[in-house]
Amino acid sequence: MNNAMKSFKDTLSTAKNVLILSGSGVSAESGVPTFRGSGGLWRTYQATYLATPQAFKANPSLVWEFYEYRRDVASKVHPNKAHEAIANFEKKLVKEGKNVTIVTQNIDGLHQRAGSDNVLELHGSLFKTRCTECDNIEVNRTIPICPALEGKCAPDPDVMSSDIPVEELPRCQKNSCGGLLRPHIVWFGESLDEEILDKAEKIVETCDACLIVGTSSIIYPAAMFAPRVAERSVPVAEFNLEDTEATKHFQYHFRGPCTVTVTEALTL
Repeated sequence: MNNAMKSFKDTLSTAKNVLILSGSGVSAESGVPTFRGSGGLWRTYQATYLATPQAFKANPSLVWEFYEYRRDVASKVHPNKAHEAIANFEKKLVKEGKNVTIVTQNIDGLHQRAGSDNVLELHGSLFKTRCTECDNIEVNRTIPICPALEGKCAPDPDVMSSDIPVEELPRCQKNSCGGLLRPHIVWFGESLDEEILDKAEKIVETCDACLIVGTSSIIYPAAMFAPRVAERSVPVAEFNLEDTEATKHFQYHFRGPCTVTVTEALTL
């Protein structure tokens, strides 16, 4: 074990209120596509084009096909060793009367499937829907989410048309509302859930150790969470395949797959 890892493990052994910030890098090791960069296409579309209220308004069939593809992929992959190490670490500290909060930018639910309980999903969940009429939020893990989407969601770039009638897309079942459902995702141009953000802000201000796991620290406001922790002289450890713009702010940086580095750090 190198000196930096030993030092950080010693820090964790005395911490009582730990913040773990996670991003797409940890789920990528389970096989979840990140849709990052010029090659991050679904069919011929950049994910950033589809993840907007404007895209949903213009073509809800196309957006639902994209998210149904992502739901299908996420449902078939499994939590990896990093997810499991985080869940086991949380359980260990909770038994000791301590606290671990996972604040994730991921929408795949893999932390919860690994056994983590205290998870704040900043950007929503692939397995929740929200009604565009009554705003009711429901958990839905049915694949496909509606019959009309079955077999329609392949990422094949030769598939261009998305013409499912809006009446056949997912509809709200609460009190016979019947409104069009949308993925419960915070899209570009939308605000984060204030209640979730408030909880995240509180742990940022009170934690006594912080791990950043598989995130490039470029998406705001999450990008500022760890630097704000570091400003309080609280130990922050970054786990990533490479350095990021924020690396210079942190006391520790462990380069390599999260399944290796995070597992080692959290095995106390």
